[in-house]
Amino acid sequence: MTVFRMGEAAELLGISVDTVRRWVDAGRLTATRDEQGHRVINGADLAAFVRAQAAEPEDRDGSSARNRLRGIVTAVVKDSVMAQVDIQAGPFRVVSLMSREAVDDLALEAGSVVVAVIKSTTVVVEKSSATVGNRGRTSS
Repeated sequence: MTVFRMGEAAELLGISVDTVRRWVDAGRLTATRDEQGHRVINGADLAAFVRAQAAEPEDRDGSSARNRLRGIVTAVVKDSVMAQVDIQAGPFRVVSLMSREAVDDLALEAGSVVVAVIKSTTVVVEKSSATVGNRGRTSS
């Protein structure tokens, strides 16, 4: 069974440790104590909690895209035809290449709040071997 300390769970979710502690203290998220007395959260329980919190967007406008990352535009680089838009969505950097016309029509600039909608037929998943702390430790 994979378990996460409070700080590790917070880092994975891109939130503060205090928020995770409040959820546990309020009974919204279950934590137990490990051998050293640290509060830990079962990985399957954390995944179920996150799934329950992720409400489906109401206004998809008939789109089949499910991957939506809300973020802030950090940079826009335009030439005469194309543009690069850098977005910071939580801990994730997303880079979009689009026409300059689209950037101008959307009035995108650093500081704009946007939603990056990602539709891909290929998603590569790698199991993390380099962990922060001992994230994802297995308990017996």
